[in-house]
Amino acid sequence: MFTGIISATGQVVEWRLGRLGVAHPDLARRLDVGSSVAVNGVCLTVVEVEGSAFFVDVVPETRRRTNLGSLGPGNEVNLELPLTLAQGLDGHLVQGHVDGVARVVGVADVELGREVRFELPEALAPYITEKGSITLDGTSLTVTGVDDASGTFSVALIPHTLEHTVAYRYVPSTLVNVEVDLVARYVARVMGFQALAEHR
Repeated sequence: MFTGIISATGQVVEWRLGRLGVAHPDLARRLDVGSSVAVNGVCLTVVEVEGSAFFVDVVPETRRRTNLGSLGPGNEVNLELPLTLAQGLDGHLVQGHVDGVARVVGVADVELGREVRFELPEALAPYITEKGSITLDGTSLTVTGVDDASGTFSVALIPHTLEHTVAYRYVPSTLVNVEVDLVARYVARVMGFQALAEHR
């Protein structure tokens, strides 16, 4: 379980045959084989630690459903270590199970930050609502608007987020990993069952 509060950004140093290597000296020292780590919001298992880098296996299913398949050496990624019982919940509950990807369709610099607009994947639309939580590339954010007519949703990025995550490089056509709010997913599921029961 994660919170969507990014621990650090690392640099991809290897990407071959499903093996992804990421360099971050401080974080690598804190990981062991078998540890979990979120890379761009995807919960992965560490299979090797070598010096300042750690390595994870990325199966075809994960490459298809996330933006990890488009990474290459030199790319920057968001990193987060799992939540511990000693920590407070600063963001929101994040599983590290990416639901899909969304494409950036608009970026605008505004006072104190940047507003970014994304396509609204049809399958995820029921779980994305204004003022609700969403995780983009592992970062816990608040949805600032949903436009069902145009099939888009928006978030506002403060300077801290732009300085400490990969969000600073979002431009139109960038693909981002999306994990919808865990509570919204379960509420929608329960309401769906209730609606079915009422029509029987």
